[in-house]
Amino acid sequence: MRHERALSEYRRRRDFSRTAEPEGGRAPAAAGEPSFVVQIHDATAMHFDFRLEVDGVLKSWAVPKGPSADPHDKRLAMPTEDHPLEYRDFEGVIGSGEYGAGTVIVWDEGTYRNLSEDRAGREVPFADALDRGHASFWLDGRKLRGGYALTRIRNGDDGDREAWLLVKHADSRAHEDGGTDPRRARSARSGRTLGQVSGSVS
Repeated sequence: MRHERALSEYRRRRDFSRTAEPEGGRAPAAAGEPSFVVQIHDATAMHFDFRLEVDGVLKSWAVPKGPSADPHDKRLAMPTEDHPLEYRDFEGVIGSGEYGAGTVIVWDEGTYRNLSEDRAGREVPFADALDRGHASFWLDGRKLRGGYALTRIRNGDDGDREAWLLVKHADSRAHEDGGTDPRRARSARSGRTLGQVSGSVS
């Protein structure tokens, strides 16, 4: 039931007779460590969708400039509705007139582990860390690796939208990052670009 409530906003916004996006059933959790996926979404505004598996759904943030491997880069991350676990496999075109219309590719995918701790150095459950507004984690993806943190910088109580920052830890996986050109980026799954998935280029 909790899973169903978490996906109510996602389902309310979509007509599944007109979009190939998954409606979301009870997809099994990833074996072992939880999964993450980063999708490039060529919607009204081009952005990256950063999604972490938490409590049976994908917690999601829109990151306009995409994740960075440079600890000096503080990437704005705007929370969006929870998505079903099946969405980590979604790549394709959301039709015109539908919510989020545009092309989606899977830019990166993998697993993550929780690094969140309290002041005494004890591990904090990941969902609790997010609720408190600061979560640290280690990504093991095809492109993104190492420690990252999500920190809430605006809680949305004053009518403004809630906002977070996604920042790379200064660890052995950190490096200067020239950024990713989303239109030239290739899918971690199919090797295709946005244009190739949409059919606008061969």
